[in-house]
Amino acid sequence: MTVILTPTAEYKVSTRDGLWMSAADAEKVTGWALKPEGMCRDERCVPLPAAAVKGREVDVEAFWQRLGGPVIASQDGDAWALGAPADERNAALEVLQAPDFTLPDVDGKPRTLSELRGKKVFLATWASW
Repeated sequence: MTVILTPTAEYKVSTRDGLWMSAADAEKVTGWALKPEGMCRDERCVPLPAAAVKGREVDVEAFWQRLGGPVIASQDGDAWALGAPADERNAALEVLQAPDFTLPDVDGKPRTLSELRGKKVFLATWASW
């Protein structure tokens, strides 16, 4: 099983040769369904190169990159992260709304950012790199 992190959830699916997976798993992970015209969500379809589809399997890495989303894998290939495509990141920046997340406060109580909407929030971050 491979762990796949998306901007909204974590999934465990069977993959091979990178991010090749069944069309059903690809839909579960990405929200896009495989159709003859490509990967589709509602009325929007993204054509895929022939090399990215084999029967009922999809190369999700190739599809995600076609959407403009960043893709990165662990060294062993057992964990992957699919970042939000550029148009989604740009839309979020236009409204200046931070993405929702949950983290513990200084007392260890989990706090979700969306629960604090409309209130003043001071968010301090730090990274070692």
